Amino acid sequence: MTPLEIQSYFETIKKLVFEYSPKFVIAIIILLAGLWFTSFITKSAKKIMSVRNVELTLSTFIGNLIFWTLRILLFVTVISKLGIETSAFVTILGAAGLAIGLSLQGSLSNFAGGILIILFKPFRIGDFIEAQNVSGTVKDIKIFSTVITSPDNKQIVIPNAALSNGVIINYTVNGIRRVDLIISVDYGTDLQLAKDTIFNVLDTIPEILKDPETAVFINNLASSSIDFAVRPFTENENYWKVKSDVLEKIKIAFDKAGIEIPYPHQVEIHKE
Repeated sequence: MTPLEIQSYFETIKKLVFEYSPKFVIAIIILLAGLWFTSFITKSAKKIMSVRNVELTLSTFIGNLIFWTLRILLFVTVISKLGIETSAFVTILGAAGLAIGLSLQGSLSNFAGGILIILFKPFRIGDFIEAQNVSGTVKDIKIFSTVITSPDNKQIVIPNAALSNGVIINYTVNGIRRVDLIISVDYGTDLQLAKDTIFNVLDTIPEILKDPETAVFINNLASSSIDFAVRPFTENENYWKVKSDVLEKIKIAFDKAGIEIPYPHQVEIHKE
């Protein structure tokens, strides 16, 4: 390389340094200020939502959405200050977004379902629900799925799209729950005695609420039994205890009163 070419090379570098140094400095300043600003806005938004008791899952999602939206805008601003053409970049980003959207249609449906669940709150964390042919306690509401734990301690993950478009039964939301039981007696039973015995048993169980009032009535005349419907109310956390106590104590009380609960009998035939 000749001295003239070397001099020309250094002159070009010097020109580029003088030309781009201010742009580079400005871009660095914008980047640093932008990073601080995006973090500040995100934290402020989360704090406002926390003060207003916005659902944790929704506030986290909105915070992340604000954070990444501002970061993308900051990135575009910085590269534009460096003199890089942004129109082609925006076009590529849009095309990539469309391709990703088409390939993730199912995930986007679950995402939309998660937003609907978070906004309309058909259930909350800790509620006992039945949906999509399964039941259990809600442990987590995520953007794409909801996690529930079944009574036998199985973890069940339900896609939010299916959950938001299906029937949801919430056993917890009203605070109290009715225990529906069928108690059968023999056709030869004194019905008033059976009914009084049932009420006496219910009076001994403190978890049963006085209001709403417990209903006891004949529900069916079956082929081999008279069926009483027994429907006490209790608070959600006492549901299983009340159900067990009612069945156990009615069995004991019926035995003492000589009231027979029908059951299949086997008759042995002896051949001589």
